[in-house]
Amino acid sequence: MDLGEKGNMRISKCDNVNTMEAKRKPMALPPKPQKEYTFFEDVYAVVKLIPKGRVTNYGAIAKYLGSGLSSRMVGWAMNAAHSHPDIPAHRVVNRIGMLSGKMHFATPTAMQELLEAEGLKIINDKIVDFENQKWDPIVELKM
Repeated sequence: MDLGEKGNMRISKCDNVNTMEAKRKPMALPPKPQKEYTFFEDVYAVVKLIPKGRVTNYGAIAKYLGSGLSSRMVGWAMNAAHSHPDIPAHRVVNRIGMLSGKMHFATPTAMQELLEAEGLKIINDKIVDFENQKWDPIVELKM
């Protein structure tokens, strides 16, 4: 399709596009930022260190990470961990040993079943002898 005449030269839509493309300067893309570690990833790194047959609580992980008032954030991380099968989220309970996160597992009894398979005894959604089963990262990992 002709768009018009300039002197003896006909300008077509196709010529116009090519001319415009020739005038464009290539844009440099900004470098991709380095991936930063998030609080959740720090939580997951600690949780992966909890030995089988032992448990810890949200507050102990938060304190170990230097954020003692963030136990609720640790709980959110554990809730989000269910898409990561390599994170033993079932080993994190509340401060008195209650299976407070059990409703975030596939079934209401899955958390208890996983803990019992590791040798822990659970009665009424609470770990029996919790204080002796507790794994404290500050003590165990000796910062």
